[in-house]
Amino acid sequence: MSEKNPQKKQPKQLNKFVRFSSIALQMGLTIYLGSKLGEWLDVKFNNTDQLYYKVVTLIAVFVSMGSVIFQVLKLTNKDSDD
Repeated sequence: MSEKNPQKKQPKQLNKFVRFSSIALQMGLTIYLGSKLGEWLDVKFNNTDQLYYKVVTLIAVFVSMGSVIFQVLKLTNKDSDD
């Protein structure tokens, strides 16, 4: 009977791994796309100081960090309810 408990925990741990991996990929993709948007704005508006690149990338970092914090809190609250 004790053999059933480890089998149930393994998919749950794998699910957590997949969730955290997807959070990391989402964060990286958000920052990357923000930097590309900033580069595009700099070229479009002929800005040589890379102001749009810096500002939009920084905003993307804050947005992605907020998203990570929200998702981790949601995940930990869900786990504490189980």
